[in-house]
Amino acid sequence: MSDKDRRLGVSEINLVTRHLKLVPCDEAAIQAAIADIDQLYGLESVSYDSRKSRLHLAYDATRICLDCVEDILRKHAVEVSHDWWTRLKEEHYRFVDQNVKDNATHEPWSCHQKTHGSGKRR
Repeated sequence: MSDKDRRLGVSEINLVTRHLKLVPCDEAAIQAAIADIDQLYGLESVSYDSRKSRLHLAYDATRICLDCVEDILRKHAVEVSHDWWTRLKEEHYRFVDQNVKDNATHEPWSCHQKTHGSGKRR
């Protein structure tokens, strides 16, 4: 899929997918949170599997972070599961999201492109 097939603000090279287990709660609260999350600039998709209590997200990690999504969930009184596996995944997701952001703004450097004195490459 090319960037032209993506939602506004989503670049395929920075696209990440996330799966968060939620604490079971009121279905209306979850749907309201999903509606708010779906409005985020840089979000590709969001869905909820009620059978597994799992939220599925795809977003551009240079524009959205997991904390933005979790803030919206908290606003609607929806909690991410507190089990060790979910906490471990959250920390990994945060690390990868930050890495994507850092790499997107990093200026590539190569010693082969460096010029010396007369402007000639060595």
